[in-house]
Amino acid sequence: MNATDTEITALLRQGTLSNEGIARTLRVDKHRVGRIRRDLGLPAYQRQPLTLEQKWRGKTRPVEGGHLAWKGERGSSSRTPILRYKGQCHTAAAIAFRLRTGRAPEGYAFAECGFNHCVEPTHVDDEPGRQLSREQLRYLTGGEKRPAECVHGHDQAEHGKYESDGRSYCGRCKADQRAALRTQQLETAGA
Repeated sequence: MNATDTEITALLRQGTLSNEGIARTLRVDKHRVGRIRRDLGLPAYQRQPLTLEQKWRGKTRPVEGGHLAWKGERGSSSRTPILRYKGQCHTAAAIAFRLRTGRAPEGYAFAECGFNHCVEPTHVDDEPGRQLSREQLRYLTGGEKRPAECVHGHDQAEHGKYESDGRSYCGRCKADQRAALRTQQLETAGA
């Protein structure tokens, strides 16, 4: 056995490369690697699939300011970073949130750090996390406690939300306004 056969054998026994991978590494013929694999009685190489986290990390790139940019696929209309894995589609931000917290996000997960579509796990939060941060910001900037009810009588413990600057609003009233606007637009379009 010559030196190259010894190197091929060593790499085959490690089990981390395919015949083609060994051939590229050592710059030898892949058929030669295959013959040595058969002579040694070693099974064919089986590629280890990436975990969701490994695939996600392979699609990210650190950028200035501690942010993480997405290099992968994006949703067609929203340009939201997405990742397809084992037949399912995930948002990159939801994966980032799950990596940081160990749980699935409630509502939408996204970052409010100012970097568009940042997927740095420490920058991404879900709806309850964002609302808590916004409430804290409200108090830190001298804002008062949110009223118990909005002007339309909706319970703010259930429907109360905060804007990114800490201002409070009624989520129910906002949803009702959007629904009324959609109805008005449909009526106008049909007239």
